[in-house]
Amino acid sequence: MSPSRNPNQPVVVGVDESEQSRIALRWAAHYATRHRVPLHIVYAIDVPVDFGPGVTAPIYDAERLRSHGESVVGSAAAQAAELTDVAISTAAVEGTPVAVLRHRSKSALLLVVGSRGLGALRRTLLGSVSTSLARHAECPVAVIPETELSSRNAVVVGVDGSLCSSHAIAIAFDEAARRGARLTAVHVWSEFFRYEARATMQTEAEAVLAESLAGYAEKYPEVAVDRVVVQDRPAAALLAVAEGAQLIVVGSHGRGGFAGMTLGSVAQAVLHGAECPLIIARPEPTT
Repeated sequence: MSPSRNPNQPVVVGVDESEQSRIALRWAAHYATRHRVPLHIVYAIDVPVDFGPGVTAPIYDAERLRSHGESVVGSAAAQAAELTDVAISTAAVEGTPVAVLRHRSKSALLLVVGSRGLGALRRTLLGSVSTSLARHAECPVAVIPETELSSRNAVVVGVDGSLCSSHAIAIAFDEAARRGARLTAVHVWSEFFRYEARATMQTEAEAVLAESLAGYAEKYPEVAVDRVVVQDRPAAALLAVAEGAQLIVVGSHGRGGFAGMTLGSVAQAVLHGAECPLIIARPEPTT
């Protein structure tokens, strides 16, 4: 992750009882191992509320729900302990998954969620929990799909010259170095509302990419970098280049964004189209 973040912050992973959750847990455990940080496993006790004639209060067995939640995180911790030697903690917390995990994101190095959970319909592109957290979490978010690809493949990062993009680049270089992987940096330009020669715009785009990557070759000499500069729609180009990648990293919003934006159009399109793990970088918290 970005070197300015506290290395003692945990990787937080949300779990339920789905296979998708188990895939996300494995990914989070390996991530925590590579970064040598604690792993925090969280289950949201989503209390059901029934309404109807004469019903004036929630109807549920709180003790049973809590016991079930503790069982889920206990089982997840046992699975994680077989994959990592970092410190593991658990929490079963009453609340909706989005609210519980968003709160945990305030103190997390990274929040990890599966692309779908138990409540997702197979016809949906992405689960409601992962979509909402990608928009509203307060730390970088990793969304893990059902397909697990080879760790030998490249790490791909989207670059557009924005502040959020610079955070994505820092994460991507760090991840490529820790994984022993090549890094593919992608910058996309468009002639929409531009009336300059295509060769001029291509040269300008290459300069933006070079400036954005400046200094990283010296910091990460072991990382081989492939540079891709193309004219296209940003998300389409990024997804095409990232086919078969082991990880994609993008900023939460680009040059058209502002600090209060939840998720830019490019990040959102990549989120819904990615077939490999995706990390969405966010601006560093201000103090």
